[in-house]
Amino acid sequence: MEKVKLKQGLKDAMSISSEGNRYLQESQIWKLYKEDKPSCSIVMRTACGLVYLLACLLESFMPSFSREVLKQLNLPPETQLSLSDEGGEVENSKRPWDILPAGHKIGTPAPLFKELKDEEVAFYRENFAGSQADRALKAETEAKQMAEQLNKAKISDGNKKKEHATNSSETKSKAPASVEGEISISRLDIRVGLITKAQKHPDADSLYVEEIDVGELCPELLLNRKVCVLCNLKPASMRGIKSQAMVLAASNSNHTKVELVEPPKDAVIGERVTFPGFDGEPDSVLNPKKKVWETRQVDFHTNKELVAFYKDVPFTTSVGICKVASISEGSIR
Repeated sequence: MEKVKLKQGLKDAMSISSEGNRYLQESQIWKLYKEDKPSCSIVMRTACGLVYLLACLLESFMPSFSREVLKQLNLPPETQLSLSDEGGEVENSKRPWDILPAGHKIGTPAPLFKELKDEEVAFYRENFAGSQADRALKAETEAKQMAEQLNKAKISDGNKKKEHATNSSETKSKAPASVEGEISISRLDIRVGLITKAQKHPDADSLYVEEIDVGELCPELLLNRKVCVLCNLKPASMRGIKSQAMVLAASNSNHTKVELVEPPKDAVIGERVTFPGFDGEPDSVLNPKKKVWETRQVDFHTNKELVAFYKDVPFTTSVGICKVASISEGSIR
């Protein structure tokens, strides 16, 4: 019964959206703006009220959409989106032109949804087509394959350790140098981060300046783009702006397309991305002379299933693996 109610609620929201579009088209607001300002004002207030109602109705389905609507309507982020009988919201919804007060200034309008590219459409069809049972079976199969790969990785790593121990006993006269200790992937501090601000670099068209939350408190409303961030690089100046971390992204073979490596939506901000079979604490700051990052980065890649890997071990969080949107068998850096 609850599932039926949710479906009906979504249908009602889509119906209101269609009616709102029809209302704007039939009122020809572009003409009213020039010929009848009072009527234009009513149409605008009504349209804004309908948008607010949609934010209330869709909050359970797309909370990020509703928060963005509040921002564009210039309403406080803490505004309660509710249509309950107790608060009188249902009665007020019958007069959408009264929801926002006269003279209220809205924020800067911007598209709420991006257009999906063909490859993205193909990705979603491949991963989400069919029934829920089909998807569950596919996920179970992928999990078994992943477990087999991890098991192989552990066996391979165990054999390498045995071989290393044998070689060490035979070459005691040589200085003990642990190659794996020098370049272990565990020395990289890769964490789940959330982009809170992004803008073009003022002095470089191909660079972006980003503010990323990797677990510290941030009072501003956060965006919903989680990324994998290498946090222990030595800070460096890039065209006059200090860079303190690196966002990991995949690119195709000819480097004409780039996509962020994204952890699962439920991944905890600030948690460390791990590589099963490789334990150890990260360096506080990577020594550029040791070239730890450069040595390990060449083994970062995506597979045909769009999973991010170090060699044959996936980027792993407490709630699952990290992936990209559509670039298969690409390099990561």
